[in-house]
Amino acid sequence: MLLSMTGLVMASSLRRCELCNNPHANSQAIESFSSMNPASLTDLQAFAAVARRRSFRQAANELGVSPSALSHALRGLETRLGVRLLNRTTRSVAPTEAGERLLSRLAPALQGIHDALDAVNAFRDSPLGTLRINAPRAACELVLAPLVARFLAAHPGMRVELAADDAFVDIVAAGFDAGVRFGESLQQDMVALPLGPAQRFVVVAAPAYLAAHGTPHNPRELQGHRCIRIRFTNGTYYRWEFARGGERLEIDVDGPLAVHDMSLMIDAAERGLGLAYVYAGYAGAPVAAGRLLTVLDDWCPEIPGFYLYYPSRKLMPAGLKAFVDLLRSTA
Repeated sequence: MLLSMTGLVMASSLRRCELCNNPHANSQAIESFSSMNPASLTDLQAFAAVARRRSFRQAANELGVSPSALSHALRGLETRLGVRLLNRTTRSVAPTEAGERLLSRLAPALQGIHDALDAVNAFRDSPLGTLRINAPRAACELVLAPLVARFLAAHPGMRVELAADDAFVDIVAAGFDAGVRFGESLQQDMVALPLGPAQRFVVVAAPAYLAAHGTPHNPRELQGHRCIRIRFTNGTYYRWEFARGGERLEIDVDGPLAVHDMSLMIDAAERGLGLAYVYAGYAGAPVAAGRLLTVLDDWCPEIPGFYLYYPSRKLMPAGLKAFVDLLRSTA
């Protein structure tokens, strides 16, 4: 094997010397090389990103290029391969059958290259690269933000992309290194670590609202109140959950306002629009200032907190490993 490789290197060197003295041969050789190697690693990474995300804009954001440049590069790749890899419309993009087949073979190979380079990264004093985490907005604001700040201070060669998304996301398919969810939402083939303290939901309202409409003492009384509802991205509404002494209740509340952001819920509650069901971390400051009051406290116990989860594999990216080490040190 060593002898054959040496022969190839020598032949390559001789060929380069010959080309230096023959411009015409040089041009022909470049054309021949392009036909033999129609796809660079950059082209293949670009294709994989678009095929995985099914969006030029999202793939361009991931790769740090413009959508137009990415589209141009992929058209060039298709031309050189002589095969259409992507079906495009003005509203969507999806792999063709040929594209799906290429992606299925390409994804493990690209992951292997990534792992190989990251194995070298492990020899650095501090990791270098980008750590991508998908997490609910509440986890980002209440738990991850201070942890990420500490991580970046300790590892100046790292960058973190934090995607605040309350929808369930396949972190592997979407190209994330890790995700954050509650324990019951985790996939079985993932490694999970507790992230931050236990959480608690509270029901809050403005003093003026309670003075005008009364204070509920049992969750069932909420059905007679104006409540600020939580709307998920799929269009469904969250049923407020309560527990006390072994009794569990889910209340389908009603009210004139529905939002999907707890900061907006707090603002609406402070304006007297109704009762809000939020993480205690969001309500701390306005409750301390007297702008909001809590109700039904004995029906709002602590619940297990968030979990950081990531794929189980032998070679963990160096940046993710450093983040996990930091998380474990703070547990």
